[in-house]
Amino acid sequence: MPKTGPDRRSLETYRAKRTPGGTPEPMGVTGVRPRLFVVQQHAARRLHHDFRLEWRNVLLSWAVPRGPSLDPAVKRLAVHVEDHPVDYADFEGVIPEGNYGAGAVIVWDLGRWTPLEDVEEGLRRGKLLFDLDGYKLHGTWTLVRTGGRAKPDSKEWLLIKKPDSHARPDEEAAALPAESVLSGLTLEELGGGSKRIARMRRRLKRSGAPRRDVPANSLRPMLAERRDRPFDRPGWLFEVKYDGYRCLIERRADVIRLRSRRGRDLTPTFPELARAVRALPIDHAVLDGEIVAPDAEGRPVFQRLQRRAQLRRPREVERAALEIPVAFFAFDLLALEDHDLRPLPLLERKALLEMLIPARGALRFSSHFEERGKAVYREITQRRLEGMMAKKADSPYVSRRSSHWQKLRALRTDDFVVLGFTHPGRGRRGFGALHLGAFAGSELRYLGRVGSGFDEARLDALRAELDASIREAPACPVPAAAARDSRWVEPRLVCEVRYAELTSDGSLRQPVFLHLRDDKTPEECLHPEPSEAEPVAVEASPDPEPEPRDVPFTNLDKVFWPEEGFSKGDLIDYHRRVAPWILPYLADRPLVLTRYPDGILGKSFFQKDAPQWVPSWVRTERMWSEHASREIHYFVCDELEQLLYVVNLGTIPLHVWSSRVASLQQPDWCILDLDPKGAPFADVVRVARELRTLCRSIELPSYAKTSGSTGVHVLIPLGRQLTFEQSRQLALVLARAVVGRLPEIATVTRRVSARKGRVYVDALQNGHGRLLAAPFCVRPLPDAPVSMPVRWREVSARLDPGRYTLRTAAARLRRLGEDPLRPVLEDRPDLLGALERLQELVGN
Repeated sequence: MPKTGPDRRSLETYRAKRTPGGTPEPMGVTGVRPRLFVVQQHAARRLHHDFRLEWRNVLLSWAVPRGPSLDPAVKRLAVHVEDHPVDYADFEGVIPEGNYGAGAVIVWDLGRWTPLEDVEEGLRRGKLLFDLDGYKLHGTWTLVRTGGRAKPDSKEWLLIKKPDSHARPDEEAAALPAESVLSGLTLEELGGGSKRIARMRRRLKRSGAPRRDVPANSLRPMLAERRDRPFDRPGWLFEVKYDGYRCLIERRADVIRLRSRRGRDLTPTFPELARAVRALPIDHAVLDGEIVAPDAEGRPVFQRLQRRAQLRRPREVERAALEIPVAFFAFDLLALEDHDLRPLPLLERKALLEMLIPARGALRFSSHFEERGKAVYREITQRRLEGMMAKKADSPYVSRRSSHWQKLRALRTDDFVVLGFTHPGRGRRGFGALHLGAFAGSELRYLGRVGSGFDEARLDALRAELDASIREAPACPVPAAAARDSRWVEPRLVCEVRYAELTSDGSLRQPVFLHLRDDKTPEECLHPEPSEAEPVAVEASPDPEPEPRDVPFTNLDKVFWPEEGFSKGDLIDYHRRVAPWILPYLADRPLVLTRYPDGILGKSFFQKDAPQWVPSWVRTERMWSEHASREIHYFVCDELEQLLYVVNLGTIPLHVWSSRVASLQQPDWCILDLDPKGAPFADVVRVARELRTLCRSIELPSYAKTSGSTGVHVLIPLGRQLTFEQSRQLALVLARAVVGRLPEIATVTRRVSARKGRVYVDALQNGHGRLLAAPFCVRPLPDAPVSMPVRWREVSARLDPGRYTLRTAAARLRRLGEDPLRPVLEDRPDLLGALERLQELVGN
């Protein structure tokens, strides 16, 4: 049984099986990293995966003979083995013959794990429920000991993927890359040499790159000129422009250096990048790229990166490496194994770079597209990324600004020097607005001021920095009107500002403050006047004839519910009737399908990636998936024909995200799922009504619907004012509060056997990628029940969820007249006030 507390002897078994100096494996004497998980592939006597969770200063370890499966229907045997030291998580190498576990080991996956229940209790009872966020594995998982409490000494557990948006059929999961997320090597390559690296070396030898040393500490990065409009042109490459820190990374043997654009040593700040570079199977390289901190959607968020960069203590840095992981997007390779690649054409340098970078991991290859810059620019704009880089394919690398590299911002943002500030108005803290400037050549020019985009904490912090550098007069000429009620500062601080355009009088229109830039100097803030390069407009193309919206209905007579006799045609007719009711909950929202091509008794499968052959009038939205390291084309149903097309695929339940495509990180609602699982439905009703009473007491609106199964969903409108994590925390507080009021019939214990006949108040359905059975959707259960919105006065002892079915739902909607749940899409409650009242209530 895994240890349930810290024990200095917990690594004795591990150490007893290994000889210091006889094996390159760590002996467990270094520091720890919190909530780390690692999966190592190990070619010992039998090939297997070692699944390890960091807990109490060791790695709890299970040997998984067939490796993790992303299919919830597949249960993998996981044999508990001895605890390992935390520093084993980085171990890759060949354990020599004659040592315990002799054979090759690679780091197959790496990341963080988050327990969803009490870990100590889970280890005792033999069931752990947790989230994984790695380079390959994501979502919710569980480890279950065979025999449970009855066999506390059993070494055999089962590793199981829980159903969620990261689940995959087993055959699709098998396509996960076999390579290490550190070195990019497979087990076979670790022992016998990488074919990919061998090809890279052969290409390097043929490239004609001169043999000479490239000292990275003296290199300056190549910089781009600004351009206003995208263009198509042969001989040009187009890349994403990332919102992060420009960085040169050098490896010389085991010495790794990360150097910022301003020469700052970033190696201690981003240790996970240094570890990844050290694992590469080469001795010398210099890479150019961008360090970014992606959010859950994979989009770089500069504020997250700044939080990482401000940390200095090693323990805080290691913890942040898990909580705010970063990635290095490499877009150029300047030196490789004693060859100077700078004279080579960019396309050749990138070809060598792509061979070097692993398929998954902290190091990423920055891919590119050739010739079609306008299409790339449109795609970048739709994905709300910072901008695009245009680079001449045959350009050498030069340490200066060059017209061979050009940058185009999708969102109009630029960096500006802070020149001063205005005094705060009534009710405002800190200051009113910042005066901004930028350099046109060597001349500093005034560009107006920015007064929006600040919260109170930022206003106070910035005012303190401004007061430390007061000067008598502005650093450049300013209009007389701007000088009134202002104070001036030394032009040292740099900030990034988003704005609509530069007006004819040289001022920023509709500026919004984004953040300070500590990686830029004031001299790098260039005046945002139009580029002198030849303007190339995005050419309008004639609209093609619209494709006719004919849904290709098939097999309408196929019986989907054998006992009731409901056919696929009946399912389609139902959705045609309820489309005005269900579409508002589907519109502009990623949709995940569960398809039953042979009815509810046949095989089913998840699908969220729309195939390429869908008609052009079926809306799909491309969203980056960290799990798949690629874009996923989600179905989105805004109109009747799109809905019927999806249902014709054999889709029965329609599961939607709680957020919209345009605001993926801000959900529309918070959900509490009341799950009986053995409790009387009368108790579900009582808990739901108590939850409503609680919400009313803090002036928070709430709405209810049946789940379509045995429970009730209570939804609280958020108006896109919270993040997913904040929504989950709100749900957890409400769940615990209502359980505190009704402990005899309600619980927050997830395990069914531990509920003791009580209603489970589930707050864990709030999170990025978590799904809700859409209101009015049909469930693949006997009688074809429907998830039905209900008025609160209907949530009573007489409520019978079984009354709402494929046969009866449409008639009920005609009687209702209006949807009682609809305000959850539109309400924007005073959440701050409600949270303050909730805190007072819980505190009392």
